Amino acid sequence: MAVNQILKHYMNVFYEEEGSFKVASIMTENPGSLQVESLSGKRSKIKSANVLMQFDGSLAGFMESAQQEAETLDTEFLWECCGEPEFGFEELAKDYYGHVPSPKESAAVAIRLHGAPVYFYRKGKGRYKAAPPDTLKAALAAVEKKRLQAEKVSAYVEQLKANQLPVDFKDKLDMLFYDPDKNALEWKALDQASAELHLNPIKLLHLCGAIPSPHDYHLGAFLREYFPKGADFPAYPPVNAPDDLPRARAKGFSIDDSTTTEIDDAFSMETLTNGNTRVGIHIAAPALGILPGSALDEVVMRRLSTVYMPGHKITMLPEDVIRPFSLDQGKWCPALSLYLEVAPDFSIVQRESLVELVEMADNLRHDDLEPYFNEDTLETDSGHAYWAQLRFLHQLAEAREKARGKYDPTRPPQVDYNFYVEDGKVRIVNRHRGSPMDKVVAELMIEANSHWGGLLAEQDIPGIYRAQNGGKVYMTVKAEPHQGLGVTQYAWSTSPLRRAVDLVNQRQIIAAVQGAAPAYPKGSEVLTDTMRNFDLTYNAYNEFQTRMERYWCLQYLIQESIGEVEGTVWRENLVRLDTIPYMTKVHSLPELPPGTRVRLQVKRIDTVMMELDTRFVTQLEKAETVAPVEDAGEVVEG
Repeated sequence: MAVNQILKHYMNVFYEEEGSFKVASIMTENPGSLQVESLSGKRSKIKSANVLMQFDGSLAGFMESAQQEAETLDTEFLWECCGEPEFGFEELAKDYYGHVPSPKESAAVAIRLHGAPVYFYRKGKGRYKAAPPDTLKAALAAVEKKRLQAEKVSAYVEQLKANQLPVDFKDKLDMLFYDPDKNALEWKALDQASAELHLNPIKLLHLCGAIPSPHDYHLGAFLREYFPKGADFPAYPPVNAPDDLPRARAKGFSIDDSTTTEIDDAFSMETLTNGNTRVGIHIAAPALGILPGSALDEVVMRRLSTVYMPGHKITMLPEDVIRPFSLDQGKWCPALSLYLEVAPDFSIVQRESLVELVEMADNLRHDDLEPYFNEDTLETDSGHAYWAQLRFLHQLAEAREKARGKYDPTRPPQVDYNFYVEDGKVRIVNRHRGSPMDKVVAELMIEANSHWGGLLAEQDIPGIYRAQNGGKVYMTVKAEPHQGLGVTQYAWSTSPLRRAVDLVNQRQIIAAVQGAAPAYPKGSEVLTDTMRNFDLTYNAYNEFQTRMERYWCLQYLIQESIGEVEGTVWRENLVRLDTIPYMTKVHSLPELPPGTRVRLQVKRIDTVMMELDTRFVTQLEKAETVAPVEDAGEVVEG
């Protein structure tokens, strides 16, 4: 019988639309389509191909009755009844009920078949095929597994919402913290619980006791990315410092913070018979013992730099390699030295570079030296054994600063912060950058880095340079000007115990001084690869150091039970706090000009999420201008 003849005979249709079953009354028919009206009165156009069954009678309650009937049907019994061949739902309804089924019964079978895709494969409009026994068994096992997993996830969610860490999570914390597996049940539960509680997943884990040490959590994130195999050093052949080099005439002394263990720069002074002064800038020379391509060199090229953080550091070199080359007092140490012959007017008459052994007399420390050598002791002998030498070096440093065009006594002081952590307690000590001690070290390091960079360029030996053009600081293998420092070229070479670039440059400089073939010839891919890798890694290390300093700033506020802080408006709602290097957004801050002093209430501190929530209390007097570290430009490291 033709479809249009059937449709003329019946009043209603049972049809499928967007994966669900519906019923409607026939209004009009067209080739390939029908105009129908639902029980609610909505009219629509449906395809004739979507019609599964036509029937007479009332639509009211039809689908509800069919659904209730479907729920009484035994799916497994239906599967056993249908056999292997493909079948239509009305055929199965007839076999199941043992009589010509009513429209409601046929619809109930269709609903049950459609709702059991594991048992019945759909083969076309209203037609199905029973799943093979083995396939069905596997599918039912998968369904059961999924059900059990859903129950487990649900149980996890309830525990997490009650701030209880499920036992199964303890071996999965690394994954949950740092590299979530979106298919893992633990992550699904954590994600669901976090969404229901409107909490960050890490914050929720912390509330459940999964992060006993926020410090270790932050450190773990860094180590996982940059030291996935741990921070211990692999095996390497022993490295010996040479002891058969020429010996320097003058003894050396260094100036460093009390926490510095890698002493890689020092100075010496000698009065010449012509009235000039010979100033020595001595740099530790690990390049004399660590050969390019050696096992230890491979370690250096992976680490690329020492990693600094308050209370801890991960050195670029092993301790038993640092010690033979570190410029420690009481030792003769191999060094790459730059000698400056300085006239009484502090002009430099001559420069000479040597590879030699330097006898180290003293390692001076900031804490001990500062009371004797500061802005107030430059004119009168403070009684320190090195006062006269330090005063001379300071005068030389100022002369070099003027020669670079960077001397500006009116420039606002810049603040540095030193962090000292012991037994979980932190001290944050601020000091003005540009103090006499800092200026001596900074200016003489600029002199060495600039001169040795020029030496490489003169001899056409490639090196790695720091350059600045248009305010942008970048690394290059070409000798380019550094506008911020006011020098023609600048090659980092004064921290070879702590930076791979300096070690690489030192190899090239030693070759230039000794007239030997350079370790890295022109066009060396090793040189360019080292530069690129170092730039990325060094920036990442610095970001990590900044993050850990921010952590310890927050910990300091907790440790000292600080309820109110003072600071200076930096811009918009950003406030720079006093005494600690921390900037925070204050959402309640009124519109105030930069430089305005304010007092804030500390409302909440979260060292896991690294959040400080403060509230504006009152406006104070305008602050004296102080340039923070982040605006200090190029940092010169000794």
